[in-house]
Amino acid sequence: MHLQLRHSGHIAHAGPSLQKLRPGTELRGRRFLEIFELKRPNNLTRVSDLSRVEGGRLKLAFRDAPRTGLVGLVAPITGVEGLIVNLSFGFNIIDAVQDHDLTGADFAATDLAVEMLYLVEAKTAALREWKALNQRLQGAMTAAEQQASSDMLTGLANRRVMDEVLERLTLGRTPFGLMNLDLDFFKSVNDTRGHAAGDHVLRCVADILRDQTRSNDVIVRAGGDEFVLIFVGLSDPKRLADLGRRIIARLEEPIPFEGDMCRISGSIGLTVSDFYAATDPEEMMQHADIALYTSKRNGRGQVTVYSNELPGIGEAARPD
Repeated sequence: MHLQLRHSGHIAHAGPSLQKLRPGTELRGRRFLEIFELKRPNNLTRVSDLSRVEGGRLKLAFRDAPRTGLVGLVAPITGVEGLIVNLSFGFNIIDAVQDHDLTGADFAATDLAVEMLYLVEAKTAALREWKALNQRLQGAMTAAEQQASSDMLTGLANRRVMDEVLERLTLGRTPFGLMNLDLDFFKSVNDTRGHAAGDHVLRCVADILRDQTRSNDVIVRAGGDEFVLIFVGLSDPKRLADLGRRIIARLEEPIPFEGDMCRISGSIGLTVSDFYAATDPEEMMQHADIALYTSKRNGRGQVTVYSNELPGIGEAARPD
């Protein structure tokens, strides 16, 4: 990169690479000290004084942004009035390439900046590939974590998540409600319309449960047509029973599948942490199961809140 200066301080000619650094400004004809700020030597006020600089070495920068730093050598032009200033980026090469979108074509083939550009490009390519690889690894890790904690068919949480949540709530002494839901008449859907229909129904059930619960509640597909709902911070059995009846009402709405209608219902048993002096998740699960079996025995499609008066699981066979 180079400039030819008149003794008046005006730029007589600017090389194309230097002009590229200021695409919106015609450098030719402008005053040198209007475009550049002399950093070293810093006591010169006239361009004609540049010829007396010891060794001809300059350090300067553009006055407007981006204020790219430059180093240069100044020398008189034999037989012509004026000076020639040969410029380079020096240690600012990397910033300059990024700021001005420079390529190897903007430098002389013998310019060491070209070698630096190759190194920068190689580093950039390696960094880009590393970032892409890291994103793929992060995506794979996220997918693996989701698979480890989610039911693949419905996207609901699995038993592993359920155990972790119950343990956390118990240790934190957070009140919560626990609801066991078992689908009624789901087996007949599978038997008469096939597993594709059954899978479709399970996905629709998952959507219903998401729609009827809060974002901080935990919905678990415990297996087959069994679901567990954990209501964080909600331990009012009446409110939960009302919610359970709303869920059942939604489940009993016909579910379209390939021109036909699938009909199911649901039985629910629930208990709440407030029933216990010391919360034991395993005991609560057993009591929610007892309440669920009671709903089944009493005709299905209903909600039962656990109490000590309910018959145990072994006192009657569980209905299909």
